[in-house]
Amino acid sequence: MTSTFMILVEIATFALVAFGASYAMRLLDEYLTLRRRLKNAPAADATSPVRPTSNSSLLKSETISNPFLNWVQSASSLNNVDDRSKLRRTLSQAGFDDPTAPVAYVILRFTLAIGLPLLVIVSQTLTPHPLTGFGLIMVTLMFCAVGLLAPNYFVEGRAKARRAQLENEFPDALDLMVVCVEAGLGIESAFVRVGEEVRVSHPRISEEFGRLAQELSAGRSRADALRALAERTNVDTIKSFVALLIQTDSLGAGIGQTLRTYSVEMREHRFLKAEEKAMRIPVLMTVPLVACILPVIIIALLLPAALDVMRVLGPALKGGH
Repeated sequence: MTSTFMILVEIATFALVAFGASYAMRLLDEYLTLRRRLKNAPAADATSPVRPTSNSSLLKSETISNPFLNWVQSASSLNNVDDRSKLRRTLSQAGFDDPTAPVAYVILRFTLAIGLPLLVIVSQTLTPHPLTGFGLIMVTLMFCAVGLLAPNYFVEGRAKARRAQLENEFPDALDLMVVCVEAGLGIESAFVRVGEEVRVSHPRISEEFGRLAQELSAGRSRADALRALAERTNVDTIKSFVALLIQTDSLGAGIGQTLRTYSVEMREHRFLKAEEKAMRIPVLMTVPLVACILPVIIIALLLPAALDVMRVLGPALKGGH
């Protein structure tokens, strides 16, 4: 019975490794092909948006061509459009924009929820004193819960960190955009130029601006592309920026003055936020001061007196002189 179970585990492990290797090779081949095309593509003029060719679209398709991934999508909760859209939005905020990201997320959760308990069971069969009964059940259920919850916490943590990075990078990009617009560039060309300029120092906001410029070049309306940017980033400052641009565009007001006013407000907001963090330092230092330093000071001050009291009162209490 044990040998048959081990054979089944080895077969399942081989199948998972083979599937993972083939999937990784396909992603690597697509990445290398994309880099080769981008390297061979002619450089775009910064004063005009990039125009799409007739053979390719700059907008990402949300369809999945892999039969296995389609089957997973239809057999899981992703078959519901609302759940799939919500999960895709969450993964996009964490930086996973590939159309297959929701399906890969579900496969990862299922694999961890099944694989971790199987590893526990296999490890217990190889130990001289394995767990049995209620202890084995509790450990198995604990690892199953870890497999289900760990991907969710990872995605949420990554999305939170990415939002913080975007919020820190956006004011600098906004200042450059003000300079570009006041120099005579249009708003679409300003997104392209700013994305190119901050690619090294601010890679996340550069990626978002580049994708926004591509969507505008592909024919998407400015309002829809800006709303998609706000939805992908989920940052309050960028949402306010998007609402400001849409409102300015609908009223026909000057974008340059609007961007300069909002840039000044962003600098003040950054200064107030830094000042707020600085004001929190004394409060945060109170905890280690009370927990670590204050007891040491009290002991150093009271210990000599306590020793003198014990030296004097100890013999007296015992009847000595």
